[in-house]
Amino acid sequence: MPRSRKVGFAVALMVFANLAWSGNYIAGRYLAVAMPALVLNGVRWTVSAAILLILVKASGGRVPFRREAPLLATMGLLGVFLFSALTYLGLRQVPAAQAGMISGLMPVTIMLFGALLARERPTPQGWVGTLLAVCGVLLLMGAQLGSGSVAPLGAAELLLAAVCWGAYTALGRRMKDRMGPLEMTAGAAAFGAIPSALAGVLSLHGATLHVTPLGIAAVAYVSTVASVVAYWAWNQGVSVVGAVRAAPLGNLLPVFTVALGIAVLGERVTALEVLGGAITVAGALIAQRAPSARSREDVPR
Repeated sequence: MPRSRKVGFAVALMVFANLAWSGNYIAGRYLAVAMPALVLNGVRWTVSAAILLILVKASGGRVPFRREAPLLATMGLLGVFLFSALTYLGLRQVPAAQAGMISGLMPVTIMLFGALLARERPTPQGWVGTLLAVCGVLLLMGAQLGSGSVAPLGAAELLLAAVCWGAYTALGRRMKDRMGPLEMTAGAAAFGAIPSALAGVLSLHGATLHVTPLGIAAVAYVSTVASVVAYWAWNQGVSVVGAVRAAPLGNLLPVFTVALGIAVLGERVTALEVLGGAITVAGALIAQRAPSARSREDVPR
């Protein structure tokens, strides 16, 4: 496949991943009153890891658990357990639309961890965009806290989730030449499912579950489309274009999430919240538009 088509397909995969993940915010918000957040996370990743491992075996692949255990375990801890658990915990107190705006910081964390872990070099323009994005998040959170629509703890949980996702994406870039995206996703999911399941079982004590047919459908969605399909699509795209170049596409997540939150859940956002979210997205875009922000691995040889 020509390089241009390969890149175009990779971009399409990452756009789809963001759309699928925005649906995860909607489902997580809907399920916040149906079951404890850690129970949802445990069910999601137990099912997803099993599906992914079956797909790897069916494709004739193999996850190098022994050889790559440290990196896969770290990716599982950051991008599977902590990222998802913190997101669902945050959605207990933060509407999906506002949570999606906070997620606008993810491209910045991807850029920062790409520089730290994947040897991808941000430009001065990138640092300016990072500062602007941080200012946008501060304005957004100030507006949310002032309106009482968001609890401080929920906002902090979502910010920590964004940090975990940046580290996960950068680590995935480092793994691109050592295994395929499907094997990488399955390996991280398998390691991440262990603490997810344990935390879910522990949080069941004294909990009340309210399971409806729509709730079952939501759990099925987050366990398949938002996990198996979306994680594979994202890792596949990052393996082609790199963490820094993938980061701008993360700006689609808050846009999709806000739109779905308003359309599906009937949520509302204030003008000041929209301004803060727009500044965050603009800063992230500015941070990623410089053509010289490249990985050493991306330089033609």
